Amino acid sequence: MNRKNFLSSTILASGTLFGFAKSPAVEPAETGKPMIIPPYLKPGDVIGITSPAGFITADEIKPAIQQMENWGFKVKVGQTIGKRDFTFGGTDAERANDLQEMMDDNSIKAIMCARGGYGMVRIIDNLNFSNFKSNPKWIIGFSDITVMHSQLSHMGIASVHSKMCNSFPDNFATAEPIQIDTILSISKALKGEKMRYEITPNEKNVVGIAEGVLVGGNLKTIESLAGSASDIKTEGKILFVEDTGEYLYSIDRMFWNLKRTGKLNNLAGLIVGGFKIKPDDPGEAFGKTVQEIVTEKIAAFNYPVCFDFPVGHQKNNFALKCGIKHRLEIGSVRCSLQELN
Repeated sequence: MNRKNFLSSTILASGTLFGFAKSPAVEPAETGKPMIIPPYLKPGDVIGITSPAGFITADEIKPAIQQMENWGFKVKVGQTIGKRDFTFGGTDAERANDLQEMMDDNSIKAIMCARGGYGMVRIIDNLNFSNFKSNPKWIIGFSDITVMHSQLSHMGIASVHSKMCNSFPDNFATAEPIQIDTILSISKALKGEKMRYEITPNEKNVVGIAEGVLVGGNLKTIESLAGSASDIKTEGKILFVEDTGEYLYSIDRMFWNLKRTGKLNNLAGLIVGGFKIKPDDPGEAFGKTVQEIVTEKIAAFNYPVCFDFPVGHQKNNFALKCGIKHRLEIGSVRCSLQELN
């Protein structure tokens, strides 16, 4: 999808932009308690940067630091930035300790994961969420950070699924408009502006209207969490999925996992984002597209489905607030996703 097909990232009026401790009850979490929305950020608030998964250098996060400071925020760089343990941003202990310190530091109002890759699942069970539950803050990231988004959904705490430090352009003046728009959507989400996205309909979409808490992320990661303490709960919710570097047969297998584990049964709606496909091996063509794979799995259900939504491992990867109620409207000439709370 190019930028022309992304019609708008209209931000609806939200009343007060800053200083929300939490919203009114928006939707029961798995605990039966209302979802908690961390305080939105105001000028001067601190955003921490840490590497709970893959490694990244201090130089590579400079554009992100500069831009977040331009938004009026202060930045605290974690100890894992610049560290490396093979593919990871430091050892498991170093990554867990760095993230834990930021989670427990009440002066930090949001935590941006520097990049994805792999590693979050190796430390998630070593994190102590006691203080975080009482003093929640925005966790920002996608891809491997889906582990954290799913974990937080169990706790009834909202988070931001978006690009990370390694996706900020080196120079905003020369960056593509779509890059600028997606990065700015992070700022808008953190400041409490209500997000509304409109896209050009896909002929494979299933028309309908749904309201529900938004959950999801990287499909492979969601599959890997099945049966664990971080297993995503989808009943009555709007699920979004995306992935990259997978064969079509592997995507088919992952959607069979969603179906066989009941995660597709009682959705409010389904959003299918970007899927970067690994070419079939010679003589091993799978024979189905992503749309055909999905359509096959949801044929027995009756909820709206949106294909080609601008989320995933791609330039048009816009910020989404997980754990917050949204309205999904899929029509033949117009499709939109709108934050409600």
